[in-house]
Amino acid sequence: MTEDRTSSGRTPDPEETPRFTDKRRVDPETGEVREPTPEEAVLAEAEQVTTEAEESVVLEGLVEAQKLAAERLDELQRAQAAHYNLEQQYNAYVKRSKAEAITAHDRGVAAVAEALIPVLDDIELARRHGDLSGPFASIAEKLEGTLERFGVVRYGEAGEAFDPAVHEALMHSHAEDVTEPTVQQVLQPGYRTPDRILRAARVAVVDPEA
Repeated sequence: MTEDRTSSGRTPDPEETPRFTDKRRVDPETGEVREPTPEEAVLAEAEQVTTEAEESVVLEGLVEAQKLAAERLDELQRAQAAHYNLEQQYNAYVKRSKAEAITAHDRGVAAVAEALIPVLDDIELARRHGDLSGPFASIAEKLEGTLERFGVVRYGEAGEAFDPAVHEALMHSHAEDVTEPTVQQVLQPGYRTPDRILRAARVAVVDPEA
C-alpha cells in the first residue's frame, strides 16, 4: 500500500494538515439549526468571556477617565476662584489706595489753608479798610486765587440765614425786621473746602422779636 507523501518525499504530519470548522448555525443541507459542537461551545464561551473582559476594561478605563476629568475640573474651578479672589483683592487695594490718596491730598490742603487763615484774615481786614493796594494787593490776590484752585473758599455774608453748622455766633440780639435767625454782621469770614469747614464764619446774629 502506497503511503501519502509530500513532494519532498516526507510523510505529512497530521497536525500540519489544514483543518476547517464550519461555523454556520444553519445546516446548508437540511436547513435546520445545528447544535454547536463541544469545541464550538468552548470557543463561543471563550469569546464571550473575552468580550466581557474587554468591556470591563473599557468600562474601568471610562470610570477612571471620568474621575480624572472631575479632578481636573475641580482643580480648574479652584484655580479660577483663587484668581477671582486675587483680582477682587487687587481691585479693592486700588480703590482703597485712590481713596487714601484723595483723603491725604484733602488733609494736606486743609492743613495748609488752616495755617494761612491768620494771613487771610489780615488780607480781608486790610481790604475792608482800603489798605490793600500796590504789590501787596497783587500778592494777596494770587494767594487767594491759588487757594481757590484747591477748593478753599471764603464764605459768610450779612443777611443770610444763621446756620449753626457753618456759623459761630459771637454777638446776639433781637430785631423786628427779621423772621428767622439772621446774620447781621460778619466779624470774621469762614473758610471751607468741599468736604469740611476749616473755620466757621464768626458773626453777629439777630433773632425775631418774641
